[in-house]
Amino acid sequence: MSQTNQSYDENQIQVLEGLEAVRKRPGMYIGSTGPKGLHHLVYEIVDNSIDEALAGFCSEIRVDILEGDVISVSDNGRGIPVGIHPKEGISAATVVFTILHAGGKFGGGGYKVSGGLHGVGASVVNALSQWLELTVKDGEHVYFQRFERGAYSEPLKIIGDTTETGTSIKFKADGEIFEDTHYDYEVLLKRLREQAFLNAGIKIVFSDKRPESEEEKSETLHYEGGIRHFVEHIHKVKGLEALNSKVIYFSGTQGDSFAEVAMQYNDSYNEVILSFANNIHTMDGGSHETGFKNSLTKVINEYGKKFGLLKDGDKLLGDDVREGLTAIVSVKLTECEFEGQTKGRLGNPEVKGFMEKMVSEKLMSFLEENPAEAKAIFEKATAAQRAREAAKKARETARRKSAMESASLPGKLADCSEHDVEKTEIYIVEGDSAGGSAKEGRDRKYQAILPLWGKMLNVEKARIDKVYGNEKLQPVVTALGTSIGEDFDISKLRYGKVIIMADADVDGSHIRTLLLTFFFRFMRPLITNGNIYIAQPPLFKVYRGKQVRYAFSDEERDRYIEELKDGKDVNVDVQRYKGLGEMDPDQLWETTMDPERRTMIRVDMEDAVKADETFTILMGDKVAPRREFIETNAKYVQNLDI
Repeated sequence: MSQTNQSYDENQIQVLEGLEAVRKRPGMYIGSTGPKGLHHLVYEIVDNSIDEALAGFCSEIRVDILEGDVISVSDNGRGIPVGIHPKEGISAATVVFTILHAGGKFGGGGYKVSGGLHGVGASVVNALSQWLELTVKDGEHVYFQRFERGAYSEPLKIIGDTTETGTSIKFKADGEIFEDTHYDYEVLLKRLREQAFLNAGIKIVFSDKRPESEEEKSETLHYEGGIRHFVEHIHKVKGLEALNSKVIYFSGTQGDSFAEVAMQYNDSYNEVILSFANNIHTMDGGSHETGFKNSLTKVINEYGKKFGLLKDGDKLLGDDVREGLTAIVSVKLTECEFEGQTKGRLGNPEVKGFMEKMVSEKLMSFLEENPAEAKAIFEKATAAQRAREAAKKARETARRKSAMESASLPGKLADCSEHDVEKTEIYIVEGDSAGGSAKEGRDRKYQAILPLWGKMLNVEKARIDKVYGNEKLQPVVTALGTSIGEDFDISKLRYGKVIIMADADVDGSHIRTLLLTFFFRFMRPLITNGNIYIAQPPLFKVYRGKQVRYAFSDEERDRYIEELKDGKDVNVDVQRYKGLGEMDPDQLWETTMDPERRTMIRVDMEDAVKADETFTILMGDKVAPRREFIETNAKYVQNLDI
């Protein structure tokens, strides 16, 4: 995606709107003032450098986290125009950083393709920074300007001479705006690596130079193979074995539009399709992803018929041909039309036909030229088809059984009397002992209790036909009322809150992980809709006489001990709860089930891709990735009796 060096100066900077209310309502521009919004500031500045790369004028970007969580982003692009803007009467670079909706991406002259917030990014980052310093090299001079909370006291000035070109931006996020201004290295690394994959050949050097870090971390992200390497990286991280020996890659152009696909099958039962438009992750898919899926199903079926691998009248469905598939679908367009509140879906209708035509021609050519690879892919799809048919029979058996039993609820379920879903909740409790305490201690009007016992099925290692009718999972499915998989219907959910309550130990963590894996794979809307919660039982009972405190961490325990001592040399007793069953009904209600006093964690889907990756690592067959994950994340785990 390169173009000849055409005029990019102050005349390409168009002003649409003044910079107003960004500091007053930051969430409107960056989503939140929490960690997500903080990291978004970095993405916006980097995206401007990426746009220079897309235009063909930038080959290297450096991103540094400096002391005090200051961010530095520099590139070797053309440099932001520094001439006097014809309308505003100040430097065009100053305009870009002080006026909302000012940039070179509106008129089509400065950039053919761009991501980011289309000119909003630089000014919003400036407005939400305690300070920002801009340095521009235009091949002759070095220009500098400093801003404080979006304002400047001195205009852009020359501070030296140079033969280089590029832009360098340093900024410190404003502590008056953000809850916490500490950057997470791994979060930024993931996003920058993604950008390097999507823009083959570009080099991004990322370093953490904060003195408080144990050691300076640095990564050079440079992938000549682009999205091919993206697929290989996903498989490596998840510990998945590739089914076909090489990543299938093809690309095409239509006018000014460019599309590319990289795909490879693996030994899992789950599909991962990541789609992007102008480097923006389209989490909800869109016309490019739909076109790819439609054409993939069509091509695999046509190949099967052409070579006699499918019987007459037989047909593979989309789910069959996508089982175990990892694919990256990326398009670069002059104008992206995004849909939905989060702009996570591409709407350009012409892209669907473009993608279908490209995949149809190029995938069929690949399959015909690589018969061994094609056979492996086809056998994977037909195995998935057989499993789907087995699942259909199991589902029908389960339905008949349910009908014969008049849809009776599980015998161990202690239901609540209220029928308003908005008011009801079900506790899925580990063990009969804890279940007994929960049943006695609950509010019978609103709270239902379902005890679980024995080892649950790890659904990460099982196809859906093994899930239907499973004696450990069926009580959960029946109690919730929604069914699973393609039959899932959230309108039939019987409880507004589904609360996992397990012991605060290793076994309890395993139960939670197994249940979350099941919900993620077969009842995912419960997570996206915010229905799943994790109860937080206390770890300690701290008491002196009739004075009782419940502590959820070692630090809280120690604080309560000192509080109850009240400066005196007296004994304070501490009881460590090994499990929920050790609490009597009153204690369980008071600490874990009383809506007025309990602490719960709601499970959300902020990053479904990361969640999918984590479940595969933790619950899949491969030991090495799981060991690496545990070693990396062990420092974040507290209060587990191991």
